[in-house]
Amino acid sequence: MSRVRQVDVLIVGAGPAGLAAAARLATARVPRVEAMDRESQAGGVPRHCAHGGYGTWRHPLTGPEYARLLVTAAEGAGAVVRTHVTALDWAGPLALHTVGPDGPETIEARAVVLATGARERPRSARLVPGTRPAGVYTTGELQQAVHLYGQRVGERAVVVGAEDVSYAATATVRAAGAAVVAMVTDLPRPQTTIARAADARLGQGIPLLTDTTVTELLGHGRLSGVRVRHHDGRTAVLPCDTVVFTGDFVPEHELARRGGLALDTGTRGPVVDGSLHTSRPGVFAVGSVLHAVESAATAAREGAHVAGAVLAALAGAEPPDGVPLLVEPPLRWIAPNRVTPADRGLPYVLRTRVPLSRSLLHVAQDGRTLHRQALLRALPNRTLTLAARWTHRVDPKGGPVAVRVTSR
Repeated sequence: MSRVRQVDVLIVGAGPAGLAAAARLATARVPRVEAMDRESQAGGVPRHCAHGGYGTWRHPLTGPEYARLLVTAAEGAGAVVRTHVTALDWAGPLALHTVGPDGPETIEARAVVLATGARERPRSARLVPGTRPAGVYTTGELQQAVHLYGQRVGERAVVVGAEDVSYAATATVRAAGAAVVAMVTDLPRPQTTIARAADARLGQGIPLLTDTTVTELLGHGRLSGVRVRHHDGRTAVLPCDTVVFTGDFVPEHELARRGGLALDTGTRGPVVDGSLHTSRPGVFAVGSVLHAVESAATAAREGAHVAGAVLAALAGAEPPDGVPLLVEPPLRWIAPNRVTPADRGLPYVLRTRVPLSRSLLHVAQDGRTLHRQALLRALPNRTLTLAARWTHRVDPKGGPVAVRVTSR
C-alpha cells in the first residue's frame, strides 16, 4: 500500500505557471505548498531554451536562467519542489495517486492546481506517412537533444512551421552546427513578426515555402528527404537528414480528463473562469494546459494570479458559477472561457484561424454590447489579448457571452 500524506496546496507541474503559484502561495504563508514535476529538474520548457527573450527588458535572461530564478523564488518562499514525481490518477476530489523515487504515495490536499503544460503533436499525430527513419524531431525533442545533452542532429534540416517556436527551432538547429535548408508552412504567410521573418529569409538565407505541406518522409535508417506538395498541386523532394515538426500544441489534459473536469472544445484544456477555477471545487488550472501554448511570462502571470483564488478557497469561499464565454469564427478559442462579474485583472487570450486587420473585437451578452476593442492586426498561431475591464457588466443569470470579429 502507498503511504498517505497531507498538504495544503498540491501543484502538479513545476514550470513557470506552477512555480509562480507556489512562490506566491508560500509568500502568503500557506504552510504546506508542494509543487511536483515528472522531469528530473524543475523549471519547465525554459530550462532547455538556451536563447534569450525571458525576464524583462531591464533584466533579460536566457531560458535556463529564468527557470533557475523561478525555482529559487519558490523554494526561497518556503514551497517544496519535488522532481521525478508523476501524478498517476485521482484518489479523491482533492487527492492524487503519485509515484516517485520513494515509491507510490497518495497526496491529499485542501486545493489542487493543475499546471501540467502542453506538448507538440509528433509526426504520427499529424498523419505524415512514410518510413520511420532517425532524424525526426519535435521542437522540444530538438531543444533537449541540443541544449541539455549537447547532441548533434544532422547536417541539413527542414523545419515544418513558420510561427515563433519554428524560428526558435531554426536557431537551435544552427546552434547544433546544421544548416536549415527550408521552412515549410501550409499557411500563406509566416506567423511571426515581420522583422523576425525577414531576418531568417534575408539575413540567414533560409527559404520559406508558404502554402506548402509535408506529405511524406523518405529514407531508411536515416532520413534522406521530405516530399512536399504546393497548393497548386506541384510536388518536390527536399533533400535533408533532419526534420523538425514545430507548433501544433495540445494541452497535457490527461489528468484533467481523468478527473472528469469539463474541457473546452476550442482550447481542449480545462474550462476555467477569470479566477482560474475549474469545474471541480478546489481544483484550479493555470498555464499552457489551458491554452497551448502561450509565453512563459503569460504562464507565470497566471500562476501568480491563481494564488488569490486558492487563498479564498482555503478560507472557505465558494466559487461563483459564471457563464460560458464563447468565440465565433474566424476566432478559434478564448481562455479563460467562463466569466463572472467579479473577474478582474487577468486578460483573456484568443487565437484566430485567418489573418485579420483593422477589425473590432465585439463582446456581447443576450444582444447587449459589453465591450468593443480595436484590432489592428492578427495572425494565426499568434496571441490576441482582450482586456477584462468589461466583466462587471456581465449578467450572471444571463446567457453565454460571445466574442466576435466585426468590421470597423
